[in-house]
Amino acid sequence: MLKAALYLTVFYLLYAILLSSDTSYGRNRTFILLSLVSAMILPNFTLQNIKPLDIQFFGKFLSEVFITAAPDGTETLNSGLSAAAPVQIVYSIYIIGVIVLIFKLMVELLNILFLIVRGKNEGSRIIVFHGFNTAGFSAMGYIFINSRLATEEASEIIKHEQNHLNRNHFVDNIFVEIIKAFQWFNPVAYLFNRSLRAIHEYQADQECLTSGVPLVNYQNLLLNQVFKSNAFNLNNSFSNPSLIKKRMIMMTKKRTSSLASMKLIFVVPVIGVLFIIVSSFREINNQSINRTNINLNQGQTTSETASGELLPPPPPLPFAETTGNNTEGSNEIPYTSVEVMPEFPGGDAALLKYISENTTYPEIAKKNNIRGKIIVRFCVTAKGGITQVSVLHGADPELDAEAVRVVGTLPAFIPGKQNGKAVPVWYMVPITFALK
Repeated sequence: MLKAALYLTVFYLLYAILLSSDTSYGRNRTFILLSLVSAMILPNFTLQNIKPLDIQFFGKFLSEVFITAAPDGTETLNSGLSAAAPVQIVYSIYIIGVIVLIFKLMVELLNILFLIVRGKNEGSRIIVFHGFNTAGFSAMGYIFINSRLATEEASEIIKHEQNHLNRNHFVDNIFVEIIKAFQWFNPVAYLFNRSLRAIHEYQADQECLTSGVPLVNYQNLLLNQVFKSNAFNLNNSFSNPSLIKKRMIMMTKKRTSSLASMKLIFVVPVIGVLFIIVSSFREINNQSINRTNINLNQGQTTSETASGELLPPPPPLPFAETTGNNTEGSNEIPYTSVEVMPEFPGGDAALLKYISENTTYPEIAKKNNIRGKIIVRFCVTAKGGITQVSVLHGADPELDAEAVRVVGTLPAFIPGKQNGKAVPVWYMVPITFALK
């Protein structure tokens, strides 16, 4: 969704700079709709980096643990779920926003259906309503007209709304509302919505004027309804006050030449560069790590398979290493990924919490203002014990030793399994020591 937001932002900037002032409404509408669709599709593509990576992946990569202390104090303030908890909160807020907007959309659709059921007449697509502060609108194949309108006014507004129905503008509105629901945090989604609705009105106005409606009479009718507001957010309302000024301007504006569409040539290279940049982003997940933070050159990897990945243990590292507190002899090569991964009692959140609560910031490191990130590798054996604890990326001997110590005290896991057999599995956890 963040990548989609970036695409939407660039697409809208292109629209605002190159197309928004043109009177080629059909082209502009197509551009906006294609922009919305493309912004949702393009983030799913990832360009593979053809340059060999200089990183080895040693099994499951856990979320980062922060160990924070004051330089002149003895208290250690640990935040165990440094990555997991805030991200989970953000996810929860995002999902709540999506649910609220989808619910709002459903309520508006039900309200329109209720109006249709209550006011539908056999053989007519016109429904007269009472009470809403709008002259008229169209939705779901029907035209809704306020009962307070005079016959002549109602006739002109029906022509306008019929143009919306002929061009299926309501379908556009439903689509952009869905995009808004999933991009509710992105202001550009609302700008797209406003621009698309403006294009709808421009198209309907243009067709009314082309059909022979006098410009002055049409503008007077529009101004007579200017202080009215929308009945629903989903529909195209004839008397939308926020668009009156722009509609007046566009009615009298000189038609844009077809050659103006040549401006779209500039869109291709801009989107191409954006696609290369965005699709090159690599997500951090359980099987990958940020290569800007780690540069590992020890050992060698074997080829990966769909059923499981084997990794021969690297040679001894120049950092602290321990066999852990739960060991048993085994010559079996640990896996980096298996069908059923090992499980810490309480899950990964409990594992990170244990590391956080049992890690102490070394006094010497605090005194000398030493901080840094350590990547600790360990193996969960076929019996659930912890062995082969070592530092893959160190910061300082004191910090490295403390990170190794606390990982070596981890309680037993539920072993991982491959083809129904308990097997050893590699794990990695980043522990960052920071001074307030």
